[in-house]
Amino acid sequence: MGKMLIKNVLCAGRKTNVLIEGNRFSSLSAPSDVPSEKVIEASGLAILPPFFNTHTHAAMSLLRGYADDMELHKWLTQYIWPFEAEMTSDDIEKGSYLAIKEMIATGSVFFNDMYFDIERTVKAVDELGIRASLGVTFMESHTKAQQSEKLDILRHWQDPSGGRIMLTVAPHSIYTVGSDLLKKCASIAREGGFRYHIHLSETEKEVADCVRLHGCRPVEYLDRLGVLGDNVIAAHVVHVTEKEADILAGRGVTISHCPCSNMKLASGIFQYKMLKKAGCRITIGTDGDSSNNNLDMGEEMKFAALLAKVGSGDPETAPAEEILRCATAGGAEAFGIDSGRIEEGALADALLVDMNDIKMQPCHNLISNWVYSAGSEAIKYVICDGRIVG
Repeated sequence: MGKMLIKNVLCAGRKTNVLIEGNRFSSLSAPSDVPSEKVIEASGLAILPPFFNTHTHAAMSLLRGYADDMELHKWLTQYIWPFEAEMTSDDIEKGSYLAIKEMIATGSVFFNDMYFDIERTVKAVDELGIRASLGVTFMESHTKAQQSEKLDILRHWQDPSGGRIMLTVAPHSIYTVGSDLLKKCASIAREGGFRYHIHLSETEKEVADCVRLHGCRPVEYLDRLGVLGDNVIAAHVVHVTEKEADILAGRGVTISHCPCSNMKLASGIFQYKMLKKAGCRITIGTDGDSSNNNLDMGEEMKFAALLAKVGSGDPETAPAEEILRCATAGGAEAFGIDSGRIEEGALADALLVDMNDIKMQPCHNLISNWVYSAGSEAIKYVICDGRIVG
């Protein structure tokens, strides 16, 4: 990998030249005449960190608009799961390509996925040049042979991309995975150095069923099983108490907040202010195209900020810079990726955004415009691992 020079770009409030060497930022104040294999004239553009989507189901792009406007359990059991049962490996590959192209177009360079036949998604990620954490999904409905195959994938994993792809152990949820398998997945993850990705406390029904079956709420249940730790990525986390928030914070669990999906399925209002006060690690995810119905993290940021304000009754909750960090550096940090920020030495992942875009004008505050106003049409370049993608 060679050098890329981004000339006359707005970076942290000043016009400068940004030099990328290999796959890292080497200088944020480079001379304009540095010999480089690739030069981007970026006058009128700003460099911003790209998005890290911490919860989605990429291949479900094929279900966009298929079963809308119904509650989660009816949606899953009567529509989504029967449809998925008919999907082939080729379908999953096509759906993954579609999703990744959508994510690149809307500014994401990473996604944390939970799905099946992941070798097809690995192929798509590798070819299209972004980063991903791909979940090896476990459910009680899978046969012993299927579970054995999944264990083999984890045991023999080799990243074909040279560092852009990792795997997670991904038990679907507490209502599709029993206690023994939840604990087994946790052991596999810890022994293999994997993250543990699970849907958690998404609906009131999930909470009520957990209390009825186990005598406690979902977060307490997983904690009793010894599952929770700083390698856990918990998606949704809508219905939690202050006690549960303290548990999540104390265990170092990362929460993936998916506001659009939660609103569309009427799952509830994420308690951002309470969780933040408890010290929880909050990141942002889109969920899948089937329940969002897009993978646009810029849109997700805005909804996350607005929902936090209306949910708390406090307009000072979730300010723009804080939400941007949740969508960028926060997600990168949760997965141990040295990215999500524009800094010398960091991995060279970035967006170049058109300051002349109509939704960026006037520019009293760049970050406020980016979070609350601008759309993905303002994105002119997406850079991942030192290369232009898309």
